[in-house]
Amino acid sequence: MAVDLLLGLQWGDEGKGKIVDVLTKNYDIIARFQGGPNAGHTLIFDGRKHVLHTIPSGIFHKTALNVVGNGVVIDPVIFKKELENLDKHNIDYTSKLLISRKAHLILPTHRLLDAASETSKGKAKIGSTLKGIGPTYMDKTGRNGMRVGDLELDNWKDKYNALTEKHLKMLKFFDVQIEYNLKELEAEFSKGIEKLKTLTFIDSEEFLNTAIKENKTILAEGAQGSLLDIDFGTYPFVTSSNTTAAGACTGLGVAPNRIGEVFGIFKAYTTRVGSGPFPTELFDVNGKTMAKVGHEFGATTGRPRRCGWLDLIALKYAVDVNGVTQLMMMKGDVLSGFDTLKVCTSYNYKGEEISHLPYNIEPHNVSVNYTEFKGWEDDLTKMTSEDQLPKNLLDYIAFIEKETGVPVSIVSVGPDRKQTITR
Repeated sequence: MAVDLLLGLQWGDEGKGKIVDVLTKNYDIIARFQGGPNAGHTLIFDGRKHVLHTIPSGIFHKTALNVVGNGVVIDPVIFKKELENLDKHNIDYTSKLLISRKAHLILPTHRLLDAASETSKGKAKIGSTLKGIGPTYMDKTGRNGMRVGDLELDNWKDKYNALTEKHLKMLKFFDVQIEYNLKELEAEFSKGIEKLKTLTFIDSEEFLNTAIKENKTILAEGAQGSLLDIDFGTYPFVTSSNTTAAGACTGLGVAPNRIGEVFGIFKAYTTRVGSGPFPTELFDVNGKTMAKVGHEFGATTGRPRRCGWLDLIALKYAVDVNGVTQLMMMKGDVLSGFDTLKVCTSYNYKGEEISHLPYNIEPHNVSVNYTEFKGWEDDLTKMTSEDQLPKNLLDYIAFIEKETGVPVSIVSVGPDRKQTITR
């Protein structure tokens, strides 16, 4: 049985959590493969809003097992809070949530290093969520990191102390002062570790490959978005992990030939949180309307998202890099009421018109060429089938399908799991 894969095709915040929640009924196992608490996957159902940061988005379903894979980094403090939020809804996560022993742990000093690094950059800051993600992945690749499996060893506290001591020395190299109380931070960390140890730790690659052989259905859940990939994103304004399809293989221990469907999630327009180039960004009333109607604020940081027209050049790039087999369009309802819609169909790059994503898309190198479409006035939020969708929206979708060569199989018309139209 193949592993299906779901990931974001833009700069994150595409609505992956909702679609995982919608699709979970079709799967035995939901597995997160990268990222950490810098993710914010929002699910809305039964009149309630839930935000998950590290826990897979299938946790609210009674039957599915949820796996936090080896490619994920875990902050025990934030993880404890997530579990406590699930307690309020009587979710039996002790039997449904499994943690890879090879997942790395975010220490309190990782967060301090993150804050010091970002502050020291001044205007050149990358827009980090300050969750300690980058320093944790740096320790991982530097072969210094602590992993979940270390907590089962007698000397794990010695390893923790040695790494913390190293981090405190590193903090002295930054020319900024970060106020902190390490004892308070460590007290919270200790409580988080105790909560984490109540869960089942697994050798996730063995678990998942056995599940494949037993014909279990598996959905791999990505975090952030393809344009934030450490290799293929808008570097250096990216995250610290591989958010693309390849990251599912290394983040779960699944071979490339085990990947089946690749579901690519994108918004009907484009958003971005934090710093970095954004060719189709809008600074006018259209951008403000998208932000207001779309409630464009980060689920993790609360920061307002920058908004702009759909960038088809970037979308096609993400489709190719990931081998997307099905597209899923989110927030089509937000565009209701616009007289005219625009889609970026080419760039002017250093005096030449191009239709691919170049090495650098900073404003001094790139300007945008648009194709215009007629908008629609209809309120989509009450619609339940494709035949109810306005013609102009269907034309918009058809153009995207033609340009990408990939069908749009789901259209989301609202934040609730019920507001999802399958085509």
